[in-house]
Amino acid sequence: MTIAPKLRQFLDLRDVTYDLVEHPPTQSAMQSAAEAHIPPNRMAKAVLLETRDGPLLAVLSADRRIELADLRDDIGEKPQLADEDEVSAIFTGCEPGAVPPMGFGVPLIVDMHLSDEPEVYFEAGDHRSLIRLDHGEFMRLTRRARHASFGTPWSLIE
Repeated sequence: MTIAPKLRQFLDLRDVTYDLVEHPPTQSAMQSAAEAHIPPNRMAKAVLLETRDGPLLAVLSADRRIELADLRDDIGEKPQLADEDEVSAIFTGCEPGAVPPMGFGVPLIVDMHLSDEPEVYFEAGDHRSLIRLDHGEFMRLTRRARHASFGTPWSLIE
């Protein structure tokens, strides 16, 4: 089990109480939730977006799909998905597709559905380790983030 160095530093500097959860290797947040026996609504995933003001990290639960058009009302523009080169440049020390939702200096926008969960899990920078935060710690770490509703449940997508 490993935590990306920047993420570990971020958590340590803020005296964050967290648990590290190991699971078999996976390829997606939804698979990580299943392998770790975590409800997918408590598994956070991070999507790097490009806006006029620079990168923005959208954080939502694994059981939801980001609706870029819904973000237009909250941020004043329809953002674009960042390309893999930009993701790799920002999230150094992380495996592709295992982007943590904090710790890398990128402004956040958090889906309000995730903010209601009693605990939140997210990739620690690889596809084998998760960080578990209780609700209070998650809210403390995201208090300066924008909170909005921009995720659609996968079950509603045709």
